[in-house]
Amino acid sequence: MARISGRSLLSDRGFLRELMVRMMTVNQFEEKVLELFGEGRIHGTMHLCIGEEATGVGTGAALKKDDYMLATHRGHGHALGKGADVRAMMAEMLGRMEGSSHGKGGSMHICDFDKGLLGANGIVGANGPIACGAALTIKMKKIPDRVCAAYLGDGASNEGAVLESMNLAAAWDLPVLFILTNNTYGLSTPLERAVRNTDLTQRAAAFGFPAWECDGNDVLAVYETVKKARDYVIREKGPVLVVEHTYRTSGHSKSDKNLYRSKEEIQYWQERNPIARFRCFLTENHIFSEEEIDKMHEEAVQAVADAVDYASACPEPSADSLEKDVYAGEYAGVYGDGFAAGAKGGQA
Repeated sequence: MARISGRSLLSDRGFLRELMVRMMTVNQFEEKVLELFGEGRIHGTMHLCIGEEATGVGTGAALKKDDYMLATHRGHGHALGKGADVRAMMAEMLGRMEGSSHGKGGSMHICDFDKGLLGANGIVGANGPIACGAALTIKMKKIPDRVCAAYLGDGASNEGAVLESMNLAAAWDLPVLFILTNNTYGLSTPLERAVRNTDLTQRAAAFGFPAWECDGNDVLAVYETVKKARDYVIREKGPVLVVEHTYRTSGHSKSDKNLYRSKEEIQYWQERNPIARFRCFLTENHIFSEEEIDKMHEEAVQAVADAVDYASACPEPSADSLEKDVYAGEYAGVYGDGFAAGAKGGQA
């Protein structure tokens, strides 16, 4: 069993407990939504992060509430790691009015503005340009002690939009934390077949800003690395790259039958998943007993079960709310009074 870092945090039992419960909640959330999808209660597509729980939770713990964050299409763990409401997220998955996007966005459009989560999106690499915009807002308004963290995957790191965003962030000294979750596969393509240089930290070197990397299955290593990187962004007022090495044991999406990798490979990583490793760390250091950790698991199971009950009782969006939250200001509806008034007033 690989060593978990974080010796300086041994005395903070409350923080360590929160990390474990959040990771367990992410895991239970993913397992439950997969079950609901199989029952036909969730529509569209879905990308799970089972096996990657430490990346979202460790990163989220190192960010501050007011920090902006952008999640990817595999963003349930990112959102829960930043503190998003599990009930609102489940309601969104089930397409209910009380969902984080009022039931209109689903799995790939989770947001929680109160927690700084500007949203997830299904466009690979799209977080880069959006993060530059959010970071430019921070810079122009001179907002102190705030950064924008943008998740991307190893596959997205090859997208032109990401590389252009890294260049822009460097040229304009924007407070962006590029969080690269390297789960070793871009859909079904292993990293070594997609790039010649598998050292993804070198992406930052090309644009003149620093990079850190960490074991993404070690929640404390993720926390400590992102915290250090965030401190650098605040101090130096420029971007950084953090590469978190992990592995998704779930398929790429709900239709992935895992034909491109062996059962032995998946089992190897299942035995080294972040929750199992953190459990060993906590018990071996006599921070929590096995019984106490089992109760944490029960707490996570109950939180997700309560979220399902809550979401199931929420109403579905009505037809007359179709244009709500789509248009802004006086253009609140293409055929609405606001648009007509604006047109009559001669506005474009």
